[in-house]
Amino acid sequence: MPIEHTIDREKRLVTAALRGVVTYDELAEYERRVWSSPEVAGFDELVDMSRATDIEDDTVNNVERLASLAARLDAARGPSRLAIFAASDLHFGMGRMYKALREGRPGAVRTVEVFRDRGDAERWLSSDSSVPE
Repeated sequence: MPIEHTIDREKRLVTAALRGVVTYDELAEYERRVWSSPEVAGFDELVDMSRATDIEDDTVNNVERLASLAARLDAARGPSRLAIFAASDLHFGMGRMYKALREGRPGAVRTVEVFRDRGDAERWLSSDSSVPE
């Protein structure tokens, strides 16, 4: 499975790990399956892209479609934070593009940040601050 996720109810955190080759359709299915569930409403999310070798179909159009889908699901999940951990330059750039495209969508209520260090991402999610340190 290219996207595995865990739910930590105590921390109110969903962690998704991308592995190997991941497609746009798999990312969209993950968004729909996990984030349409009321049990994770208001939870923060950590997306770890460090073991993804490739994101197929990573066109601007598909990144924009994914950002739009995620923003539409925000109404069900409520305000929260999303930290994207991307060690490679390519995935970091894709994460920044996703952040920019997602923030401008109607209904988007999540704060998104992209990090090159997983520890920084985890610290940001566990802090009271809405902006990275």
